[in-house]
Amino acid sequence: MPDNSASNIATADALTLLLQNQHAIGAAIDEFAKWFSENGAETVGDNAIAAMETLDTNAQALTNAIMRLREC
Repeated sequence: MPDNSASNIATADALTLLLQNQHAIGAAIDEFAKWFSENGAETVGDNAIAAMETLDTNAQALTNAIMRLREC
């Protein structure tokens, strides 16, 4: 059976970069949600918060996948 450790590391590294991007997007959405809520667009702010919840859920799944890849 071939050694896939180099492939796993490369995949984990790529997923880590995507996860970092996802955190940055979440931070930006958080700022927008706060601004919308403070400026009378509560519905837009609520929608942004819902989008952030999805990002958080997916971030946890990405983190778990990265950890599994790094264990191999």
